[in-house]
Amino acid sequence: MTTIDFSPLFRSMIGFDRLSNALESAYRTEPGGYPPYNVEVHGENDYRVTMAVAGFSPEDLEIEVTENVLRVSGARAEQDKEQDTKYLYRGIANRSFERKFQLADYVRVVDARLENGLLHIELRREIPDAMKPRKVEIRSDDARLIGGSSQKAEEKVAA
Repeated sequence: MTTIDFSPLFRSMIGFDRLSNALESAYRTEPGGYPPYNVEVHGENDYRVTMAVAGFSPEDLEIEVTENVLRVSGARAEQDKEQDTKYLYRGIANRSFERKFQLADYVRVVDARLENGLLHIELRREIPDAMKPRKVEIRSDDARLIGGSSQKAEEKVAA
């Protein structure tokens, strides 16, 4: 396993220590092919994860978000074991699965729906107002507020 040293970045980037943990966990995650999925971006703050879950009903699927990790799992009951079905070829997967997706801060699940064998999970990044960019007024010593009013400051300067 190759390790990456992020310490030079931490000299000038504050608060990005979680980024290194996320990258390391993504590197450790084994690529699996079941079920196949897409991750789409719609606009600046909207995302969609689409998973091909043919044969699964809504009762067979579970979506859970815990500490910025979206976990999607599916488990189907083995119906074929009860019957004496003999397969010449079995290409349709009937196995349980679990997929995990690391979510960024302020990303939440908005909706989930099962449609034509595809599970669509809608996500939205909702940045709190306190975190949004804002302008900071720069004042000089002459424009200092005295008594809470800039008009009083102007009167004092004129006198």
